[in-house]
Amino acid sequence: MKACVVQELSGPSGMSFMDVPDVAGGPGDVVIDVRAAGVCFPDLLLTKGEYQLKLPPPFVPGMEVAGVVRTAPEDSGFVVGQRVSAFTMMGGYAEQVAVTPDSVVATADGVDDAQAAALLGNYYTMYFALARRGALQPGETVMVLGSAGGVGTAAVQVARALGARVIAMVHRPQAMEFVSTLGADVVLPLTDGWAQAVRDVTDGRGVDLVVDPVGGEAFDDAIRVIATEGRLLVIGFAAGGIPTVKVNRLLLRNVGVLGVGYGEFVNRTPGAQAEIGAGLASLVAAGLRPPPPQRFPLSEGAAALQSLGDGGVLGKLVLEP
Repeated sequence: MKACVVQELSGPSGMSFMDVPDVAGGPGDVVIDVRAAGVCFPDLLLTKGEYQLKLPPPFVPGMEVAGVVRTAPEDSGFVVGQRVSAFTMMGGYAEQVAVTPDSVVATADGVDDAQAAALLGNYYTMYFALARRGALQPGETVMVLGSAGGVGTAAVQVARALGARVIAMVHRPQAMEFVSTLGADVVLPLTDGWAQAVRDVTDGRGVDLVVDPVGGEAFDDAIRVIATEGRLLVIGFAAGGIPTVKVNRLLLRNVGVLGVGYGEFVNRTPGAQAEIGAGLASLVAAGLRPPPPQRFPLSEGAAALQSLGDGGVLGKLVLEP
């Protein structure tokens, strides 16, 4: 089969599209013919050796796939030919992948393979972040930083589906039109004076919850626009800088900064992935759909990762064998 293999930790340029042995899979594994593989920021960091999980080359990246069951154990609950999606620890940038049955979910009717792959990492993370970590209540106001990226797109849509009022902040001017299609109530540019603009559209009150996958300089102003008893969810640090906070600000205004580590939570909490998946599935059944992902052929995996690194992706990007 064909796969994208990281040969050296030099970023996307160190990844080659090549022949590798077919996936055999263990006796308890589900083998999937991949129709779409999600491309995410951790994949990019892995190719540089900058992710918390350090893998020596050669390896095949890719943590999210959707496709069709090739083989499955009789007691797995899945059958040959069934459309599914799955979380993979690695190996998604390939024509086939083997995973454990508890990592696999059936693809809902009306959701294509690219959308099914897009619904995995970012949407599971944001449902966990908003519903569990942030304890979001209908009618609360959520501000999303970096709303044009994969995590930000999911945050806007999931928050809206959970009944929140959503303010979407956009760093890239060319992304304003895209973000306006996601269902946010207000879309604002992340330019000088943005914090005051947020106060203005909330009548001076501020926001109940901030989703921050960006970090960097925006973090300090985000703390300042949180309403009393509001929360900030730390998702990641796409801007590169890991911010710090003077905790007296938290004390004086009764606000909280909460970490969101979905993978770590699932690893330590039996049944968590199924619980989060069921909650997200209810939103999908009610009509939640990710915007059409940007598609690259699997053979152009390196170019896809480079586009992600260059900030050229709006929403989710997938590879199609």
